[in-house]
Amino acid sequence: MTPKVLLLVNFSEEYGRGLLNGIAKYSRLFGPFNFCRIPIVSGNKKELKNAISWAKTWGANGIIAQIENDQVFEKLLSLNIPIIAQDTNERFIGIPNITGLYKETGQMAASYFIEKGFKNFGFYGFDNIVWSRERCEGFCEKAAEFNFNVHIYQHQKEETPPLWSYKESQLADWLKALPKPIAIMTCDDNQGQHVTEACKAIGINVPEQVSVLGVDNDLSICNLSDPPLSSISLNTEKAGFETAQLLSKMMTNKEGIYNDIHVEHLQIITRRSTDFLAVNDKEISKALHFIYYNYKERIAVDDVVNATALSRRVLEKRFQLVLKRSILDEINTLRIKQVKQLLIETDLSITEISDVCGYTDIKNLSRYFSRHEGVNPLEFRKLRQSK
Repeated sequence: MTPKVLLLVNFSEEYGRGLLNGIAKYSRLFGPFNFCRIPIVSGNKKELKNAISWAKTWGANGIIAQIENDQVFEKLLSLNIPIIAQDTNERFIGIPNITGLYKETGQMAASYFIEKGFKNFGFYGFDNIVWSRERCEGFCEKAAEFNFNVHIYQHQKEETPPLWSYKESQLADWLKALPKPIAIMTCDDNQGQHVTEACKAIGINVPEQVSVLGVDNDLSICNLSDPPLSSISLNTEKAGFETAQLLSKMMTNKEGIYNDIHVEHLQIITRRSTDFLAVNDKEISKALHFIYYNYKERIAVDDVVNATALSRRVLEKRFQLVLKRSILDEINTLRIKQVKQLLIETDLSITEISDVCGYTDIKNLSRYFSRHEGVNPLEFRKLRQSK
Protein backbone atom coordinates (compact mmCIF):
# COMPACT_ATOMS: atom_id res chain seq x y z
CA MET A 1 0.00 0.00 0.00
CA THR A 2 1.29 3.49 -0.88
CA PRO A 3 2.28 5.39 2.31
CA LYS A 4 0.20 8.50 2.99
CA VAL A 5 2.29 11.48 4.12
CA LEU A 6 0.77 14.68 5.47
CA LEU A 7 2.84 17.83 4.90
CA LEU A 8 1.94 20.52 7.44
CA VAL A 9 4.46 23.05 6.19
CA ASN A 10 4.36 26.52 4.65
CA PHE A 11 6.29 26.21 1.40
CA SER A 12 5.98 29.87 0.39
CA GLU A 13 9.68 30.63 1.03
CA GLU A 14 12.90 29.26 -0.44
CA TYR A 15 13.73 27.13 2.61
CA GLY A 16 10.42 25.25 2.47
CA ARG A 17 10.47 24.91 -1.31
CA GLY A 18 13.92 23.34 -1.12
CA LEU A 19 12.70 20.81 1.43
CA LEU A 20 9.70 20.03 -0.76
CA ASN A 21 11.92 19.43 -3.80
CA GLY A 22 14.06 16.99 -1.83
CA ILE A 23 11.02 15.16 -0.43
CA ALA A 24 9.54 14.87 -3.93
CA LYS A 25 12.86 13.59 -5.31
CA TYR A 26 12.99 10.77 -2.74
CA SER A 27 9.37 9.86 -3.50
CA ARG A 28 10.13 9.62 -7.23
CA LEU A 29 13.18 7.42 -6.71
CA PHE A 30 12.12 5.20 -3.82
CA GLY A 31 8.40 5.73 -3.34
CA PRO A 32 5.96 6.66 -4.37
CA PHE A 33 4.36 8.44 -1.41
CA ASN A 34 0.84 9.78 -1.50
CA PHE A 35 1.13 13.41 -0.30
CA CYS A 36 -1.41 15.80 1.13
CA ARG A 37 -0.12 19.31 1.76
CA ILE A 38 -1.90 21.57 4.23
CA PRO A 39 0.03 24.81 4.90
CA ILE A 40 -0.08 25.87 8.54
CA VAL A 41 0.35 29.62 8.72
CA SER A 42 1.43 31.05 12.10
CA GLY A 43 -0.09 28.19 14.08
CA ASN A 44 -3.66 28.96 13.02
CA LYS A 45 -5.82 26.89 15.41
CA LYS A 46 -8.64 26.33 12.93
CA GLU A 47 -6.21 25.10 10.27
CA LEU A 48 -4.55 22.83 12.82
CA LYS A 49 -7.87 21.34 13.95
CA ASN A 50 -8.85 20.68 10.34
CA ALA A 51 -5.43 19.14 9.60
CA ILE A 52 -5.61 16.74 12.55
CA SER A 53 -9.17 15.78 11.65
CA TRP A 54 -8.12 15.18 8.05
CA ALA A 55 -5.10 13.08 9.13
CA LYS A 56 -7.43 10.73 11.03
CA THR A 57 -10.01 10.51 8.24
CA TRP A 58 -7.42 10.10 5.50
CA GLY A 59 -5.42 7.51 7.44
CA ALA A 60 -2.07 9.33 7.28
CA ASN A 61 0.94 7.08 7.89
CA GLY A 62 3.43 9.88 8.64
CA ILE A 63 3.71 13.64 9.08
CA ILE A 64 6.35 16.24 8.23
CA ALA A 65 5.29 19.33 10.16
CA GLN A 66 6.19 22.92 10.85
CA ILE A 67 5.33 22.98 14.56
CA GLU A 68 4.84 26.38 16.18
CA ASN A 69 4.46 25.48 19.87
CA ASP A 70 4.10 22.72 22.49
CA GLN A 71 0.31 22.67 22.19
CA VAL A 72 0.53 21.84 18.49
CA PHE A 73 3.22 19.28 19.26
CA GLU A 74 1.06 17.45 21.83
CA LYS A 75 -1.96 17.34 19.50
CA LEU A 76 0.10 15.89 16.66
CA LEU A 77 1.68 13.32 18.98
CA SER A 78 -1.80 12.16 19.94
CA LEU A 79 -2.23 10.84 16.38
CA ASN A 80 0.36 8.19 17.28
CA ILE A 81 2.04 8.15 13.86
CA PRO A 82 5.66 9.01 12.93
CA ILE A 83 6.39 12.74 12.92
CA ILE A 84 9.41 14.77 11.79
CA ALA A 85 9.31 18.42 12.87
CA GLN A 86 10.87 21.52 11.37
CA ASP A 87 12.32 23.47 14.31
CA THR A 88 10.35 26.61 13.56
CA ASN A 89 10.92 28.00 17.07
CA GLU A 90 12.78 25.39 19.16
CA ARG A 91 13.93 21.80 18.73
CA PHE A 92 11.49 19.18 20.00
CA ILE A 93 12.41 16.29 22.28
CA GLY A 94 11.31 12.77 21.46
CA ILE A 95 11.02 13.13 17.66
CA PRO A 96 13.52 13.93 14.88
CA ASN A 97 13.90 17.61 13.98
CA ILE A 98 14.76 19.25 10.67
CA THR A 99 17.36 21.57 12.13
CA GLY A 100 20.69 23.11 11.20
CA LEU A 101 24.31 23.66 12.15
CA TYR A 102 23.39 27.16 13.18
CA LYS A 103 26.51 28.08 15.17
CA GLU A 104 28.71 26.98 12.28
CA THR A 105 26.68 29.18 9.92
CA GLY A 106 27.29 32.15 12.22
CA GLN A 107 31.00 31.37 12.34
CA MET A 108 31.10 31.20 8.55
CA ALA A 109 29.55 34.68 8.32
CA ALA A 110 32.01 36.18 10.82
CA SER A 111 35.01 34.68 9.00
CA TYR A 112 33.72 36.14 5.73
CA PHE A 113 33.55 39.64 7.20
CA ILE A 114 36.88 39.35 9.02
CA GLU A 115 38.58 38.47 5.73
CA LYS A 116 37.09 41.67 4.29
CA GLY A 117 38.92 43.67 6.95
CA PHE A 118 35.99 44.65 9.18
CA LYS A 119 36.60 45.52 12.82
CA ASN A 120 33.00 46.41 13.76
CA PHE A 121 30.32 43.71 13.80
CA GLY A 122 26.58 43.50 14.39
CA PHE A 123 23.86 40.84 14.53
CA TYR A 124 20.15 41.43 13.96
CA GLY A 125 17.60 38.71 14.74
CA PHE A 126 15.30 37.08 17.27
CA ASP A 127 16.13 35.90 20.77
CA ASN A 128 13.14 33.52 21.05
CA ILE A 129 14.00 31.28 18.08
CA VAL A 130 16.72 28.63 18.14
CA TRP A 131 18.04 29.15 14.61
CA SER A 132 18.47 32.89 15.15
CA ARG A 133 19.87 32.61 18.66
CA GLU A 134 22.49 29.98 17.74
CA ARG A 135 23.55 31.80 14.57
CA CYS A 136 24.19 34.82 16.78
CA GLU A 137 26.21 32.70 19.22
CA GLY A 138 28.41 31.32 16.44
CA PHE A 139 28.90 34.77 14.92
CA CYS A 140 29.95 36.19 18.29
CA GLU A 141 32.25 33.25 19.10
CA LYS A 142 34.20 33.61 15.86
CA ALA A 143 34.47 37.41 16.25
CA ALA A 144 35.73 36.93 19.82
CA GLU A 145 38.55 34.69 18.55
CA PHE A 146 39.94 37.85 16.91
CA ASN A 147 39.12 40.07 19.93
CA PHE A 148 36.16 41.74 18.23
CA ASN A 149 32.89 42.53 19.98
CA VAL A 150 29.46 42.25 18.35
CA HIS A 151 26.66 44.82 18.64
CA ILE A 152 23.50 42.72 19.04
CA TYR A 153 19.91 43.68 18.33
CA GLN A 154 17.56 40.80 19.13
CA HIS A 155 13.83 41.06 19.60
CA GLN A 156 10.85 38.74 19.95
CA LYS A 157 9.38 37.31 16.77
CA GLU A 158 5.64 37.86 16.70
CA GLU A 159 3.02 35.73 14.94
CA THR A 160 1.75 38.80 13.11
CA PRO A 161 4.58 41.35 12.89
CA PRO A 162 3.35 44.94 13.12
CA LEU A 163 3.86 47.36 10.28
CA TRP A 164 6.33 50.06 11.18
CA SER A 165 8.04 53.05 9.66
CA TYR A 166 11.74 52.28 9.15
CA LYS A 167 12.44 55.95 9.70
CA GLU A 168 11.02 55.96 13.23
CA SER A 169 11.77 52.39 14.30
CA GLN A 170 14.06 51.12 17.04
CA LEU A 171 15.97 49.33 14.29
CA ALA A 172 16.72 52.69 12.68
CA ASP A 173 17.91 54.11 16.01
CA TRP A 174 20.18 51.10 16.50
CA LEU A 175 21.65 51.43 13.02
CA LYS A 176 22.35 55.15 13.49
CA ALA A 177 24.23 54.51 16.73
CA LEU A 178 26.52 51.78 15.36
CA PRO A 179 30.20 52.51 14.60
CA LYS A 180 30.93 52.61 10.87
CA PRO A 181 31.88 50.83 8.71
CA ILE A 182 30.20 47.78 10.22
CA ALA A 183 29.39 44.25 9.06
CA ILE A 184 25.95 42.96 10.08
CA MET A 185 24.77 39.36 9.93
CA THR A 186 21.00 38.94 10.04
CA CYS A 187 19.31 35.71 11.13
CA ASP A 188 17.60 35.27 7.74
CA ASP A 189 16.96 37.08 4.45
CA ASN A 190 13.72 38.69 5.63
CA GLN A 191 15.58 40.47 8.44
CA GLY A 192 18.39 41.30 6.03
CA GLN A 193 15.96 43.16 3.80
CA HIS A 194 14.59 44.98 6.85
CA VAL A 195 18.11 46.25 7.54
CA THR A 196 18.84 47.35 3.95
CA GLU A 197 15.48 49.15 3.72
CA ALA A 198 15.97 50.81 7.10
CA CYS A 199 19.42 52.00 6.02
CA LYS A 200 17.99 53.40 2.82
CA ALA A 201 15.25 55.26 4.68
CA ILE A 202 17.66 56.97 7.10
CA GLY A 203 20.47 57.71 4.63
CA ILE A 204 23.03 55.04 5.59
CA ASN A 205 24.95 53.71 2.59
CA VAL A 206 24.97 49.95 1.99
CA PRO A 207 27.59 48.46 1.71
CA GLU A 208 30.02 51.35 2.24
CA GLN A 209 28.85 52.13 5.80
CA VAL A 210 26.88 48.98 6.62
CA SER A 211 27.46 45.59 4.97
CA VAL A 212 24.53 43.19 5.34
CA LEU A 213 24.49 39.39 5.05
CA GLY A 214 21.38 37.20 5.31
CA VAL A 215 20.72 33.45 5.39
CA ASP A 216 18.63 31.18 3.08
CA ASN A 217 19.53 32.73 -0.30
CA ASP A 218 15.85 33.31 -1.05
CA LEU A 219 16.17 34.92 -4.48
CA SER A 220 12.81 36.69 -4.34
CA ILE A 221 13.87 38.48 -1.15
CA CYS A 222 17.56 38.98 -2.00
CA ASN A 223 16.77 40.56 -5.37
CA LEU A 224 13.94 42.66 -3.96
CA SER A 225 16.38 44.22 -1.50
CA ASP A 226 18.04 47.46 -2.59
CA PRO A 227 20.94 46.88 -2.93
CA PRO A 228 20.61 43.13 -3.63
CA LEU A 229 21.23 41.11 -0.49
CA SER A 230 24.19 38.75 -0.02
CA SER A 231 23.18 35.51 1.64
CA ILE A 232 24.33 32.11 2.87
CA SER A 233 22.84 29.33 0.74
CA LEU A 234 21.58 26.18 2.46
CA ASN A 235 21.33 22.64 1.10
CA THR A 236 17.62 22.30 1.86
CA GLU A 237 16.96 19.92 -1.04
CA LYS A 238 19.40 17.38 0.40
CA ALA A 239 17.78 17.80 3.82
CA GLY A 240 14.33 17.23 2.28
CA PHE A 241 15.55 14.04 0.62
CA GLU A 242 17.01 12.81 3.93
CA THR A 243 13.77 13.73 5.73
CA ALA A 244 11.66 11.60 3.38
CA GLN A 245 14.20 8.79 3.68
CA LEU A 246 14.04 8.93 7.47
CA LEU A 247 10.23 9.09 7.54
CA SER A 248 10.13 6.00 5.34
CA LYS A 249 12.21 4.11 7.92
CA MET A 250 10.04 5.42 10.76
CA MET A 251 6.83 4.29 9.06
CA THR A 252 8.35 0.81 8.67
CA ASN A 253 9.80 0.62 12.20
CA LYS A 254 7.95 2.88 14.62
CA GLU A 255 10.00 1.78 17.65
CA GLY A 256 13.43 2.91 16.41
CA ILE A 257 15.55 5.79 17.72
CA TYR A 258 16.20 8.36 15.02
CA ASN A 259 18.56 11.34 14.77
CA ASP A 260 17.84 14.89 13.64
CA ILE A 261 18.21 15.97 10.02
CA HIS A 262 20.79 18.77 9.68
CA VAL A 263 20.45 21.34 6.90
CA GLU A 264 23.99 22.11 5.75
CA HIS A 265 25.20 25.59 4.78
CA LEU A 266 26.85 25.64 1.35
CA GLN A 267 28.43 28.98 0.46
CA ILE A 268 28.08 32.72 0.72
CA ILE A 269 26.50 34.24 -2.39
CA THR A 270 27.98 37.73 -2.59
CA ARG A 271 25.73 40.45 -3.95
CA ARG A 272 25.96 44.21 -3.65
CA SER A 273 25.06 44.42 0.07
CA THR A 274 28.49 43.06 1.11
CA ASP A 275 30.53 43.75 -2.01
CA PHE A 276 32.89 46.10 -0.22
CA LEU A 277 36.17 45.94 1.68
CA ALA A 278 36.64 47.78 4.98
CA VAL A 279 39.83 49.84 4.61
CA ASN A 280 41.18 52.79 6.59
CA ASP A 281 42.95 54.43 3.64
CA LYS A 282 40.54 57.17 2.47
CA GLU A 283 41.92 57.33 -1.08
CA ILE A 284 41.66 53.57 -1.55
CA SER A 285 38.14 53.77 -0.14
CA LYS A 286 37.32 56.40 -2.78
CA ALA A 287 38.79 54.18 -5.49
CA LEU A 288 36.84 51.14 -4.31
CA HIS A 289 33.64 53.18 -4.12
CA PHE A 290 34.15 54.29 -7.74
CA ILE A 291 34.96 50.75 -8.91
CA TYR A 292 31.98 49.14 -7.16
CA TYR A 293 29.53 51.62 -8.67
CA ASN A 294 31.03 51.65 -12.17
CA TYR A 295 32.68 48.27 -12.87
CA LYS A 296 29.84 47.26 -15.24
CA GLU A 297 30.78 50.24 -17.42
CA ARG A 298 33.90 50.12 -19.59
CA ILE A 299 36.08 51.86 -17.04
CA ALA A 300 39.87 51.68 -17.09
CA VAL A 301 42.53 52.14 -14.40
CA ASP A 302 42.92 55.85 -15.27
CA ASP A 303 39.22 56.42 -14.56
CA VAL A 304 39.72 54.99 -11.06
CA VAL A 305 42.82 57.15 -10.52
CA ASN A 306 40.86 60.27 -11.52
CA ALA A 307 38.33 59.52 -8.76
CA THR A 308 41.09 60.00 -6.16
CA ALA A 309 43.62 62.71 -5.27
CA LEU A 310 46.59 60.43 -5.99
CA SER A 311 48.79 59.72 -8.99
CA ARG A 312 48.48 56.38 -10.73
CA ARG A 313 51.85 55.23 -9.43
CA VAL A 314 51.03 56.04 -5.80
CA LEU A 315 47.52 54.56 -5.96
CA GLU A 316 48.84 51.34 -7.53
CA LYS A 317 51.42 51.05 -4.74
CA ARG A 318 48.79 51.55 -2.03
CA PHE A 319 46.51 48.97 -3.65
CA GLN A 320 49.29 46.40 -3.57
CA LEU A 321 50.19 47.29 0.02
CA VAL A 322 46.64 47.24 1.44
CA LEU A 323 44.74 44.81 -0.82
CA LYS A 324 47.60 42.68 -2.21
CA ARG A 325 46.32 43.15 -5.77
CA SER A 326 46.26 45.74 -8.54
CA ILE A 327 43.50 48.18 -9.49
CA LEU A 328 42.84 46.20 -12.68
CA ASP A 329 42.63 42.97 -10.66
CA GLU A 330 39.95 44.55 -8.46
CA ILE A 331 37.90 45.65 -11.47
CA ASN A 332 38.12 42.22 -13.08
CA THR A 333 37.39 40.35 -9.84
CA LEU A 334 34.05 42.16 -9.55
CA ARG A 335 33.30 41.66 -13.22
CA ILE A 336 34.04 37.94 -13.06
CA LYS A 337 31.71 37.57 -10.04
CA GLN A 338 28.96 39.21 -12.09
CA VAL A 339 29.74 37.02 -15.11
CA LYS A 340 29.52 33.86 -12.97
CA GLN A 341 26.17 34.93 -11.54
CA LEU A 342 24.75 35.63 -15.00
CA LEU A 343 26.08 32.33 -16.37
CA ILE A 344 24.37 30.44 -13.56
CA GLU A 345 21.12 32.38 -13.19
CA THR A 346 20.31 33.45 -16.78
CA ASP A 347 20.30 32.20 -20.36
CA LEU A 348 22.10 35.29 -21.69
CA SER A 349 24.63 34.60 -24.43
CA ILE A 350 28.36 35.15 -23.76
CA THR A 351 28.23 38.20 -26.04
CA GLU A 352 25.38 39.70 -24.05
CA ILE A 353 27.11 38.96 -20.73
CA SER A 354 30.34 40.50 -22.04
CA ASP A 355 28.51 43.72 -22.86
CA VAL A 356 26.55 43.84 -19.57
CA CYS A 357 29.71 43.34 -17.48
CA GLY A 358 31.85 46.03 -19.11
CA TYR A 359 34.15 43.98 -21.36
CA THR A 360 35.08 45.38 -24.76
CA ASP A 361 34.71 41.99 -26.48
CA ILE A 362 34.29 38.24 -25.87
CA LYS A 363 38.05 37.60 -26.16
CA ASN A 364 38.79 39.89 -23.21
CA LEU A 365 36.06 38.23 -21.15
CA SER A 366 37.25 34.71 -21.97
CA ARG A 367 40.90 35.54 -21.23
CA TYR A 368 40.22 37.02 -17.79
CA PHE A 369 37.60 34.40 -16.93
CA SER A 370 39.85 31.46 -17.85
CA ARG A 371 42.69 32.95 -15.82
CA HIS A 372 40.41 33.38 -12.81
CA GLU A 373 38.34 30.15 -13.00
CA GLY A 374 40.52 27.71 -14.94
CA VAL A 375 37.82 27.17 -17.60
CA ASN A 376 36.21 29.39 -20.22
CA PRO A 377 32.68 30.81 -19.66
CA LEU A 378 30.89 28.16 -21.76
CA GLU A 379 32.69 25.32 -19.96
CA PHE A 380 31.82 26.92 -16.60
CA ARG A 381 28.12 27.11 -17.52
CA LYS A 382 28.06 23.48 -18.67
CA LEU A 383 29.78 22.31 -15.48
CA ARG A 384 27.27 24.16 -13.27
CA GLN A 385 24.29 22.88 -15.26
CA SER A 386 25.50 19.29 -14.88
CA LYS A 387 25.53 19.51 -11.05
